[in-house]
Amino acid sequence: MNGQALLSTLTAGRRAMGAIGRLVRLRAAFLLTLAALFWGVLWEARRPRSWRHTVRMEFRRALGQAAAGGLVTALVTAGLTGLALVAQAIYWLGLAGQQQLEGTLIVTVLVRELTPLLTGMVLLGRSGMVTITELGVLRLDGQMDVLAEQGVDPFLLLVLPRTLAFALASFTLGMFFILGALGMGFVASNLLGAEREPLWTFFDHVLSSMRAADFVTFPIKMLSIGALVALTACVTGLTARPGEDAAVLLPRGFVRGVLAIMLASLVFSLAA
Repeated sequence: MNGQALLSTLTAGRRAMGAIGRLVRLRAAFLLTLAALFWGVLWEARRPRSWRHTVRMEFRRALGQAAAGGLVTALVTAGLTGLALVAQAIYWLGLAGQQQLEGTLIVTVLVRELTPLLTGMVLLGRSGMVTITELGVLRLDGQMDVLAEQGVDPFLLLVLPRTLAFALASFTLGMFFILGALGMGFVASNLLGAEREPLWTFFDHVLSSMRAADFVTFPIKMLSIGALVALTACVTGLTARPGEDAAVLLPRGFVRGVLAIMLASLVFSLAA
């Protein structure tokens, strides 16, 4: 009886370890795929022959969809952030007599942390979901095989332009986000009577609070987040399995994108 119980326990343990191993392999495979695609984008982007007419057209289309399409959403989010963060920081620091700290606080919270996270979320929700749907349809309808038979490299046509377009769009939206949040916060604080200095003086205080490393880290962080959003969306769409639809792919891609954004933001914050 004791031998049967021991055997049952060992069998259950092996099954549990097998389940954990399968989960780890799946996650490791996804991360390795992202790393390989990221390196492939960097490698191919520098080669002129990779930029054929169709690739350039796809890049312009993806850039317009990501940057122009997400601009309104980014500005609205920036306005709300300005009201909730910038105006409140100016108001309460003014009441406490600590106006000299407003620039440092805004740079630390808004520029280094909130802008990359919220801009990445806007890009993921506005454009990443579209990419998952587009590539998922191509995959499930068998059009990827058609492209391969025609001698078209799906990586160059679909992944490369979207990754670079999303990276550039992320940086662009991030800059507009900061300007919108600062502008709305300044206006709101003026209406509350907490800010009496000119707009350009306020912007100068914020800029003077930034470290030299911020002018390097921030662009790299925004470009990396945009690229990761594109790559997670592309991998999710291109690895769609038969029988899966948007109800399965979109939540999967959204979770992957959120985790990628948060991980990238955390890594750059710790490294700064």
